[in-house]
Amino acid sequence: MHFKETDLPGIGRKYWLHTRSGEHLIVVIHNDERRDLFHMESGDTPEEVGDMVSLVTLDDEEARAVAAIVGGMTYKPKFQDEREVMLEGLLIEWLRIEPHSRSIGRTIGELDIRQATGAVILAVVEKNREKQFNPGPDYVFTSGATIVVAGERDQIRQLKRLLSDGRL
Repeated sequence: MHFKETDLPGIGRKYWLHTRSGEHLIVVIHNDERRDLFHMESGDTPEEVGDMVSLVTLDDEEARAVAAIVGGMTYKPKFQDEREVMLEGLLIEWLRIEPHSRSIGRTIGELDIRQATGAVILAVVEKNREKQFNPGPDYVFTSGATIVVAGERDQIRQLKRLLSDGRL
């Protein structure tokens, strides 16, 4: 995660966040208390901003409400352990294939996911929102795809390492 803060003379202040997923969030706080939130695609380098995906303008009251929600003041997710007990140790997680993942361009079969980790890939949602259920060994991992996986905690930990590093 990269974070920058810049004064904008006569306007206010700009905050720039480069997320792990490769996208950018730019927040401009205007002197009149307006907040502009820009969701930007990634560029060719981490510092380069791509096309704007969306823009939201909030007044002071709306911005404070969003801050409370995002900051976890209004809702805190239940602990993972409670879900494990309900499913008797089975976890189902959504994992994003990050732009720096060594698994990009490689297949499920090539990485030998099930044999290497014991985890199972249930579905894939591509960056363009195309869905694939129960992908086979020929599925090729792409940057920004979200995979739905099932397994025990240690199996999913190994899978995350395999997807990120390309090896266990």
